[in-house]
Amino acid sequence: MDISGYTYSGAAASHTVGYLLGPVMKVLDQRTRSGAEKRIFEVGCGNGAVACMLAKSGYKVVGVDPSVQGIEHAKANYPGLDLRLGSTDEELAKQYGTFPFVLSLEVIEHVFLPKVFARRVYELLTPGGLAIISTPYHGYVKNLALALSGKMDAHFTALWDYGHIKFFSRKTLGCLLAEAGFRNIRFLRVGRIPMLAKSMIALAEK
Repeated sequence: MDISGYTYSGAAASHTVGYLLGPVMKVLDQRTRSGAEKRIFEVGCGNGAVACMLAKSGYKVVGVDPSVQGIEHAKANYPGLDLRLGSTDEELAKQYGTFPFVLSLEVIEHVFLPKVFARRVYELLTPGGLAIISTPYHGYVKNLALALSGKMDAHFTALWDYGHIKFFSRKTLGCLLAEAGFRNIRFLRVGRIPMLAKSMIALAEK
């Protein structure tokens, strides 16, 4: 999964964090109040902005990203965080161990081998651990609205180097996660009303 050319202009959070982080933190806080450790592995940590926010909330964060530029920004701006070059092409659990949470925000749609991605996330989790995976939402009503509005080309990002190459629905992402061994898979739709949601967040347990 070489997306080393994916560009970051700095260490600021992307616009997607505005509608993703709130629901993610709510899920994390519910689990930690029930006794889960505040340790999390971030697959696709990018420039470190989300990892920094999690750390400020008391989470011990370890993360990897294949973008050289992203990790350079992360190290320069968040030197106290354990963020390194890496991807799901590697056996991450053998290098980093297992965690009660694995987080991956807006990453899987960029991945050439989503089955490998799902397997690596599963391996990174402790038994009973929770994967939190977000990706742009696709469903009949939203796809129809995009087609009728003439915005489908912009949505598919065909001219974006290292852009989106996979387009998931709840059904297809659910099947992918179930095949990897996950259980109790459910979804949150975030950003806009549910039928036109910007993204969906899959919650899946090991």
